[in-house]
Amino acid sequence: MKTSYPRISLVLLIFALLPFNSFAQKRKKSTHSPVPVHEELYSSLEYRLIGPFRGGRSAAVTGVSGESNLFYFGAAGGGVWKTSNGGREWENISDGFFGGSIGAIEVAKSDPNVIYVGGGEKTLRGNVSSGYGVWKTENAGKTWSSVGLENSKHIPRIRIHPADSDIVYAAVLGDIYKPNKDRGVYKSIDGGKNWKKTLFVNDQAGAVDLVFDPNNPRILYASTWRAQRTPYSLSSGGEGSALWKSTDSGETWTAISKNEGFPKDTLGIIGVTVSPKNSDRVWAIVENKEKGGLYRSDDGGQKWTQVNSERKLRQRAWYYTRVYADTEDENVVYVLNVNYHKSTNGGKSFDTYNAPHGDHHDLWIAPENSNRMIIGDDGGAQISYDGGKTWSTYYNQPTAQFYRVTTDNSFPYRIYAAQQDNSTIRINHRSDGYSIGDEDWEETAGGESAWIAVDPKDNDIVYGGSYDGFLTRVNHKTNSVRGINVWPDNPMGAGAEAMKYRFQWNFPIIFSKHNPKKLYTFSNHVHVTENEGQSWKLLSGDLTRNDPSKLVSSGGPITQDNTSVEYYCTIFAANESPLTEGLLWVGSDDGLIHVSKNGGESWENVTPMSMPEWSMINSIEPSAFDEGTCYVAATRYKLGDFQPYLYKTTDYGKTWAKITNGIHNEHFTRVVREDPKRKGLLYAGTETGMYVSFDDGTNWKSFQLNLPIVPITDLTIKDDNLIVATQGRSLWIIDDLTVLHQLEGKGNNQKAVLFQPKESYRTKGSTRKEPSKTSGQNHPNGVITHFFLKDISDDDSIALTYTTMRGDTLATYNNTTKEKDKKLEVKKGGNTHVWNTRGKGAEKLEGMILWWANLDGAKAVPGNYKVHLNVNGVNHSQEFVILPDPRAEASVEDMQMQFDFIADINKTVDKAHQSIKKIRNITTQLEAFSKQYADNDETKALVEKAKKMKEKFGEVEKALYQTQNKSGQDPLNFPIKLTNKLGHLNSLVAIDDFPPTEQDIEVKNELTEQINEQLSTFDALISKEIKDFNAEFNQLKLNYLFVED
Repeated sequence: MKTSYPRISLVLLIFALLPFNSFAQKRKKSTHSPVPVHEELYSSLEYRLIGPFRGGRSAAVTGVSGESNLFYFGAAGGGVWKTSNGGREWENISDGFFGGSIGAIEVAKSDPNVIYVGGGEKTLRGNVSSGYGVWKTENAGKTWSSVGLENSKHIPRIRIHPADSDIVYAAVLGDIYKPNKDRGVYKSIDGGKNWKKTLFVNDQAGAVDLVFDPNNPRILYASTWRAQRTPYSLSSGGEGSALWKSTDSGETWTAISKNEGFPKDTLGIIGVTVSPKNSDRVWAIVENKEKGGLYRSDDGGQKWTQVNSERKLRQRAWYYTRVYADTEDENVVYVLNVNYHKSTNGGKSFDTYNAPHGDHHDLWIAPENSNRMIIGDDGGAQISYDGGKTWSTYYNQPTAQFYRVTTDNSFPYRIYAAQQDNSTIRINHRSDGYSIGDEDWEETAGGESAWIAVDPKDNDIVYGGSYDGFLTRVNHKTNSVRGINVWPDNPMGAGAEAMKYRFQWNFPIIFSKHNPKKLYTFSNHVHVTENEGQSWKLLSGDLTRNDPSKLVSSGGPITQDNTSVEYYCTIFAANESPLTEGLLWVGSDDGLIHVSKNGGESWENVTPMSMPEWSMINSIEPSAFDEGTCYVAATRYKLGDFQPYLYKTTDYGKTWAKITNGIHNEHFTRVVREDPKRKGLLYAGTETGMYVSFDDGTNWKSFQLNLPIVPITDLTIKDDNLIVATQGRSLWIIDDLTVLHQLEGKGNNQKAVLFQPKESYRTKGSTRKEPSKTSGQNHPNGVITHFFLKDISDDDSIALTYTTMRGDTLATYNNTTKEKDKKLEVKKGGNTHVWNTRGKGAEKLEGMILWWANLDGAKAVPGNYKVHLNVNGVNHSQEFVILPDPRAEASVEDMQMQFDFIADINKTVDKAHQSIKKIRNITTQLEAFSKQYADNDETKALVEKAKKMKEKFGEVEKALYQTQNKSGQDPLNFPIKLTNKLGHLNSLVAIDDFPPTEQDIEVKNELTEQINEQLSTFDALISKEIKDFNAEFNQLKLNYLFVED
């Protein structure tokens, strides 16, 4: 999310084995030599976007004056998005350059091709991400460049001079976790090449809002805000919070919050706007304990009047507090909050409205038409053309922010995750259609901040949490929901000190890997139930630091805000060894790690001595290969420390080694996972993307591939798939980790490498040639073959052939053929090919119009097969397996019957169509002959014979195929003929995996017999009449009539 670097490209890196660094408590000598792993070998792997397409938070939106359908928004973790069709579809325009958290986006009025974007939103949630400065495009988002303020962290506003796109201002909130001086209002007069700080208050208060006087760009208003987030608190307000005005193009500033009528005691966040119809009319929405509300000045900020103090305008001020003047009426003003509010009388009273999602953060109103607007909220961006009466959907934006991720054991398996500002979901990792759409996911247990646990014995019973210790059991079969909180005393609004058990916003819930009746959950204690939550047993004392100074109410000096995000000294990560029942590991958000070897009867503090205090333990991964080995990911970014912290123990926590070599020093790590199939293969998710280690964490390298730059919140592995939960780009998956499992012993000096294909299923579903812009990308249907080519030239002959174990060819593809459906696309490096598992079909001739007929080959029957890669005569082979769909009602024997039935149909149809092809060739020659010799008395008899032969051949073709069909629905007017009817049987029987019915067989036999009769007639015409015709040709010394075999 927070980066100023373009997407990391794949380059050749060879790991050198280095000793564990000095952070290790006790070093151990390596006992093995490193195996170099070359990225080119696995460069065919790609992440696939699953979705869902349900928008996540946006705090930065804009339109373009005069362009009615053109809008942009910045996602809280997902980069910059653009629509050219009024919000029907959105596309990301920052991928390949930057991504992550976006706090501001502004289009130049003088040149709409110029856009500036500021990283890091101002909604300072517990899961907020920072940005890396300002980015600029001069071609409406085709390319971008970094233009400074790299250390700004959070930029809530950017403003561009209306007549000069090189003059730009940035409101920099700065580092929200610790004091620093990189904050305030900055100005550039050279398009971002150089910046000058023109307003600085103190090292804890940054700029949060910034507006021009729409009628005089020399006048600007800015607000500064003292705000800080720690792991255990949020503070809004205090010294430095103020409202400012400049009358000299932002060079100097005057504090106008000291003027008459403005609240005098402690101020918090302030939003400001100026009416384009009256420059003297200025509104400010102010956070203040006693006199908060909406203030208005009618003299450019010299005097102020509180015009509205309603709580609905200023509740939870730190999260909202934005105000916008209408562009066409000086009495109309909008205030954003949970709802958005509109006043038509200058702010004295407000009507309340809601965009499709709610929790509103930004609004842009078209200067030329105030009915055209775009709003940003916790569901993304929505567009209105009628002043907010109706809005576009946010169910077309893959910008969801997810927390933890897990899966079930269904087929296809489902992915479970909780979406920030929305609900939990369970979504199919593949579908029976062409994409993964709304019909492929549903809400499940818990709420927006949940860990989710699926009953190991029943995929439809799901447990999910949410804030304040909320915990539910959902039965999807019966649609029943039961609350099973460990201690159902709702603490909302109170600090952590008020709770008997401190449950964090994102508290863990896990099933035992060995006892499916045991469900664990974690507060500052460990709790277990074996009766589905009817009762809970306490398994531990307080396993945190339990520091009273960090267990107080949160919010700061003005507005309290306690939702359990700031509840501290809690268990934040937990796991059980996959090897040993009762070997439990827990980590707290205040930096302690405990282990129990006896199911929770006793606990040992095994916190790494070298790990800095107050680290948040974000994930714990016990090894699947060694009982005493465990991996831990920790973060300290809420303390202003963005370094990665990964640790490994091999002795139950007695000693630890820090394992972060190769990870960028500001890519802090939220999660580490071990591949359960290959020892030493680790995956790490960081704030800016993915990393992989092939040597058990000794060295790491980027594993970004095609994944956009986005914070990674969690990872899980299922069936050799790597599932990635992101904070701003929904869910992604790598479909085949077996490529990585096969890398040992392979080098990039090999001319070609063929990887053994992963097991595939004879199932439904497919993919679109171009991924949908409104739904997730589906899993390819078929056998996915990965292969590596060191080099390639135009003269190379490369082929992939799929065969039975006996060697019978089922399908072959090569790079030299001109047949589109047989073409093998190859490139230097990693390649991927998907065989749809179909054998030879029947040819559909050019111009043929068939009604509900399938000429495709039959799907291969589940079993063992081979794939062969031939490169310039050198052959490489691998075996692979096709499995039956577990949902299939038919047996493999039934599928074989279907295969044989369809193969037989295709053989007959293809034979008929090849005969039609010959007929058309003969007819063309007969017509040419008749035309050439029409006036020749010597050939008069032959011309007449040619006419009759043409009619006879035509009768055969008309019996086989309806030649009158010229357009798609002509078959409704002209009855379909034999090959169409037989092709329809292919369609009918191939609907699913069932064998043909008795009547299918009967009709097929009848149609086959009728086709064979016509083919016999055709053969007779060829063997007799064409032969005689050519004999007469010979006598007249004419050319033979040529018939292709």
